[in-house]
Amino acid sequence: MTKPHLPNITGTELPVIQAPMAGVQDSALAIAVSQAGGLGSLPCAMLNAQTLRAELARIRSQTDRPFNVNCFCHSTPPPNEAREAAWRALLSPYFEAFGIDPGTIVSGAGRAPFSADTAAIMEEFRPPVVSFHFGLPQPALLEKVKSWGATVISSATTVEEALWLEAHGADGIIAQGLEAGGHRGHFLAADIQQQMGTFALLPQVVAAVRVPVIAAGGIVDRQGVVAALALGASAVQVGTAYLLCPEATTSAVHRAILRSDAARHTALTNLFSGGIARGIVNRLMRELGPLNPAAPDFPRASGALAPLRAAAEAQHSGDFSPLWAGQNTSACRAIAAAALTRELGGAD
Repeated sequence: MTKPHLPNITGTELPVIQAPMAGVQDSALAIAVSQAGGLGSLPCAMLNAQTLRAELARIRSQTDRPFNVNCFCHSTPPPNEAREAAWRALLSPYFEAFGIDPGTIVSGAGRAPFSADTAAIMEEFRPPVVSFHFGLPQPALLEKVKSWGATVISSATTVEEALWLEAHGADGIIAQGLEAGGHRGHFLAADIQQQMGTFALLPQVVAAVRVPVIAAGGIVDRQGVVAALALGASAVQVGTAYLLCPEATTSAVHRAILRSDAARHTALTNLFSGGIARGIVNRLMRELGPLNPAAPDFPRASGALAPLRAAAEAQHSGDFSPLWAGQNTSACRAIAAAALTRELGGAD
């Protein structure tokens, strides 16, 4: 059976999805990509209700094209005072160097999972595509999303996860290769050894499922898009290549590092959130090791790092920042998101 192509089920002109990138974008990037014929994405895991409603209203007022809203489906672990204390103790030399009193740091999860309240806000705007990371929401919430006609897609990092997503109601699957920047979408098993690169994972997922498959990870140019489509992808999801676009909110520190040779060295790390994510190697990753068991479980590690990041970035340093990026930063350019989208999609 021939799989439906993703542009057909989402209504986009081009087989290009802009990856949702919390912390380095808002609705402006999503609008620009959607207006250019791709599928712009708004990440909402770090948005409060007021900001989410405002961002969705902005998208609806500035484009009539399809767009995607992305949510996390993780389970937030309860506070663990002992682990938090050990984490702050490990970070204490850095607090001392910047004159930060760790007793003033407010603990918090930083990222919220999809909830009934979030669904209610989204229903006001009825985004045509909703994507999920870390699996899918509970059946009642998934049914709510589908009730307004949304196409549901979610990330899989293994064939087993892809089969699970298909069986539990996903309309499309994002095959996230190990090269991808930002957080891994794994939810059935956290063993990195079970995960593989995009162009090894993609054809296996395509062969295993009946729904459209989106390739993600390491794709930054038209050649990569063509290769993914040739391997059976219905579309590609691209994030890293958009980081230098003027519509992104990527910090000046992050932008400068993306333009440097340092951007060629990325690693998987749990230091910045507690979840495994790929970013450019910096001082904290070198000194503590990129994967450190002391980091509290996702997403509780980020609270203690927030003041260190702010203090370092004020000195134009990315030593304590999550410099999310995929393994291939070669095509990062400061060009308009619309031009990049058309280029990726073969429209230019």
